[in-house]
Amino acid sequence: MRVVIALGGNALLKRGEPLTAAAQRDNVRVAAPALAGVALDHELVLSHGNGPQVGLLALQAAAYTAVDPYPLDVLGAQTEGMIGYVLEQELRNVLPDTEEFATIMTMVEVDPDDPAFTNPTKFVGPVYTQGQAHALAAEKGWPFRRDGESWRRVVPSPLPRHIYQIDPIRVLLDRDVVVICAGGGGVPTMSTPHPESPDGRPTLSGVEAVIDKDLASELLAREVEADLFVMATDVDGVYTGWGTPQQKLLAKVTPAELRDLDLPAGSMGPKVEAAAHFVEATGHRAAIGSLEQIEHVVAGSAGTQVVPA
Repeated sequence: MRVVIALGGNALLKRGEPLTAAAQRDNVRVAAPALAGVALDHELVLSHGNGPQVGLLALQAAAYTAVDPYPLDVLGAQTEGMIGYVLEQELRNVLPDTEEFATIMTMVEVDPDDPAFTNPTKFVGPVYTQGQAHALAAEKGWPFRRDGESWRRVVPSPLPRHIYQIDPIRVLLDRDVVVICAGGGGVPTMSTPHPESPDGRPTLSGVEAVIDKDLASELLAREVEADLFVMATDVDGVYTGWGTPQQKLLAKVTPAELRDLDLPAGSMGPKVEAAAHFVEATGHRAAIGSLEQIEHVVAGSAGTQVVPA
C-alpha cells in the first residue's frame, strides 16, 4: 500500500519536555523502529508537526534585535529541514542500507481571502503562564489563547489548496523512496497576479501563518493517491465521553458517525475532519491512533479506523 502517516507532536516532543535538540532526537529514536516496520512493507510518506519548533525559532529570532524578526513562513521552512533531517537520520539507522530517503521542502498554496486571516486560532511555540503571555502580547503584539492550563501564541491557519512540490514527490514514491514532506502543514504560500510580469505569471510569496498539519497531510494523501491515511498521535484513538468513566474507544466508524461527535476544535477536531474528508473523497481507509501502535494501526487492528459508509 501507499501510506501517508502524519506524525503528531509527541513523535518529536512530549508536553512539558524541554525544547532541546537532544530531547527531540531521543523521541524520534524511540519512534523510528515502528515507522521502519511500515516502510519495509509499504510505500511510506511522512509528514510532521512543528508548532513548538517554529515558536522557539521565532523567540530566538526576536532576541537578535539587529534585524527584523524572520517571518513565520521562513521559520517554517527551517523546521522542515531540521525535523526532516532528524527523522531521516534515525530511520536510516534502523533500516537496511538499500532503503532510500528524501526530505522535501514543501510549499502549500493558501487563499489570500481565507477568513482564517481575520481569526488566528493555530497554536505555535512553547507554553506560558498568563502573566508571561500578557507581557509578550504587549511587547510583540502576538495574540494568545488558553491551551489547557497554560497560554500559547496563536496565528492564522488557512486551508491548504495545493502542494507545489507534488510532482517530484510522486516521482520519488514511484521509485520506492521514503519521502518526508509537508512538515508543519507545509510553508503557506500565496499566488497573486503580478501586473509587471511580461508573460502573466503570478508571483509566489510566503504568508505569516501556519497550515493545520492534519489538513495539509490529508491533501497530501489525496494528491499522492494514497491507499491509507494515518494520523499518529499520543492517544490510541478517538473516544466518546473522553475523560469520563463512560469513555469508549471507537474502533471502526464512518465519516458521518465521526462528524456527529462533539470534539474540541483545537485538538482531535482537525484529525476527525481530515479523516472523514479523505475517506469520502477517495473511498479508502483513514485511521487515528498512537505512534507506539503504528504497525497495528496500519494493519487495521488498532486505533480508530474510518471506513466508507
